[in-house]
Amino acid sequence: MSTALQIELRPLAREHAAAFCHLVIALAEFEKLTPPDAAAQARLVEDALGAKPRIEVWLAFVNQDTEPCGYMILVETYSSFLALPTLYLEDLFVLPERRKGGVGGALLKKVVSLAHERGCGRVEWTALDWNVNAQQVYEQRIGAKRMSEWLLYRMTREDMQRLLDGEAK
Repeated sequence: MSTALQIELRPLAREHAAAFCHLVIALAEFEKLTPPDAAAQARLVEDALGAKPRIEVWLAFVNQDTEPCGYMILVETYSSFLALPTLYLEDLFVLPERRKGGVGGALLKKVVSLAHERGCGRVEWTALDWNVNAQQVYEQRIGAKRMSEWLLYRMTREDMQRLLDGEAK
């Protein structure tokens, strides 16, 4: 008797918007970050399903469950050196009770498949330095390469405002 999970991946639909937001909140809790408030959740849904989508969201369902157990957010960037698009994986999250069942692997394979179908030159994402389990999956199981020569920089909205106001350090 097989115990393998039946995994189905679907683009986000309005009917699952609240479940998607709950998964984002669960990721924030896992990463020990402040979860999105109601206004941010509304923006997430609008940015995924509105007239001008900014993000592409995929949900993972197992064994014909009505609620998703995982999600990923994708955005397209561009490589000037390759002169090709890059598919960037912003988030990939699976609820703890569904981990180690192939859901994360199915999501990873989906992003690679989508990038390949769309003619992307590469797929990129980041991993937290303390998330060793994820790093091992990326490096040992799927063959992704850690980029050590590139450093990630970030400006928050407050940082941007300071620079625009001429108050940057």
